[in-house]
Amino acid sequence: MKLDPFYLIVDSAEWVERLVPLGVKLVQLRIKDCPDSVLRAEIRRSKAACAAAGCQLVVNDHWKLAIDEGCDFIHLGQEDLMAADRNAIRRAGLKLGLSTHDIAELETALAAEPDYVALGPVWPTILKQMKWAPQGIERVADWRRRVGAIPLVAIGGITAERAPLVLEKGADGAAVVTDITRNADPEARTRQWLAATAPWRRANEDEG
Repeated sequence: MKLDPFYLIVDSAEWVERLVPLGVKLVQLRIKDCPDSVLRAEIRRSKAACAAAGCQLVVNDHWKLAIDEGCDFIHLGQEDLMAADRNAIRRAGLKLGLSTHDIAELETALAAEPDYVALGPVWPTILKQMKWAPQGIERVADWRRRVGAIPLVAIGGITAERAPLVLEKGADGAAVVTDITRNADPEARTRQWLAATAPWRRANEDEG
């Protein structure tokens, strides 16, 4: 499986509708603490916007709703993985991405046979409080060796300028949240990300 090197993460269908048409090919909808009715509506809007733009939608955490709404990709953290019905997820044909922060979590993730593994934080992040120290750029290369052929996503403190650094170290994708959503011009910043990751996107296309 090939992942687009630019992995956008947003917290609303409004963001999806705003940025995906610019050329984004991989986006995660990450919404926390919201009623199921609202979540369902957000997933439906995001799915429609992604379908229209040829973009892969990944739903964070809410695997039951993702199954109900006919989505094809979810992302789970370690705690969510423990509570999830992996058999139901596989029966529904959903691809699975998993978060990892240390060796123990990587082993847990690999045992679940994910479709990709995310490593973070690579650099300090302002998105949420983390009990893990920043991993550093060299850990990306180490994780690349450990996961073998499984796609690897780097996350945490990544900017458009830093994205090539993690891709050069072997990450298949560079995930971003605040560098875009908290930018004064998110559309312009999205285009900068698309430009920064373009060589790896072209390489994927040539291999595909």
